[in-house]
Amino acid sequence: MTYVVVVADRIDQDGLDLLSSGGDFAVVSTVDRPERLPEELRKAHALVVRSSTQVTRETIALATELKVIARAGMGVDNIDVAAATEAGIAVLNTPGANTISAAEHTLALLLALLRNVPRAMSSLQGGQWDRKRFGGTELHGKTLSALGLGRIGQHVVRLAQAFGMRVLAHDPYLSPQLASDLRVTLVSLEDALRRADVVTLHLPLTDDTRRIMNASRFALMKPTAVLVNTARGGLVDDVALVAALDAGKLCGAALDVFESEPLDPASPLRTSEKIVLTPHLAASTAEAQKRVSLEVCEAVKRALAVGDVSGAINRSELVGAARS
Repeated sequence: MTYVVVVADRIDQDGLDLLSSGGDFAVVSTVDRPERLPEELRKAHALVVRSSTQVTRETIALATELKVIARAGMGVDNIDVAAATEAGIAVLNTPGANTISAAEHTLALLLALLRNVPRAMSSLQGGQWDRKRFGGTELHGKTLSALGLGRIGQHVVRLAQAFGMRVLAHDPYLSPQLASDLRVTLVSLEDALRRADVVTLHLPLTDDTRRIMNASRFALMKPTAVLVNTARGGLVDDVALVAALDAGKLCGAALDVFESEPLDPASPLRTSEKIVLTPHLAASTAEAQKRVSLEVCEAVKRALAVGDVSGAINRSELVGAARS
């Protein structure tokens, strides 16, 4: 039997080569022709996506042969997991492949924000030499509050500690023992916000976490504090963020992700001098892209060839729901 794997978003070639090297797999790409996706899905056994393609209930209904939906990355908020589960489709992801890349980008954004790197560079390129205007702030001795301590959050903590930062964390699922091992202090959300010099977000996007950073939460923070978000754009209320920055209730923000992507050209986030922005680059290193591609394609291969869906995020719910 030949398994058809439809790849809807661009991934590193190494993973595709891994799939194509086996005679039992046919790889079909709709990356440059998204209008072909509905038709190609009708014969697909697996669908591979990143964050761009929305896998809706309607999309899943088209794919009557589908056994696997694989996300090349960690977050699955672009996939209707409930609909997939009802159809007996395993949903796979690669939660660890971009950990180092995303954590390093978090620190890169934080340093760029606190040391005014983008604005200083723009000024210098404009012919100026303004050292007084772009004085910065050190990380050493400051308090970082991490909201969410999964793989990426934990690596951010280690990097922050290397800079001499104190670390608080809010994560209801983190055990006291692991918190102790990480040398972090577990606190309530309100306490994490009140005490932080830096708040960094490492949460999944759910109904409970959507716009968790809103006007009331910004009001709890120090006016000298900053926010960093490399997780999911929907975690932050953009209007409230800009208002807090304009009112001096918050010192700055660094954002890599946005509720709607690409970011609207008219978004006020683009024009604030207190914000550093990058276009969803946290996982965009050569090393991370290769790891993500190889991991997701290997997982798809195992799932189709030998039925191994042990890494599926909906594994427990699949019992009794498999397609006939």
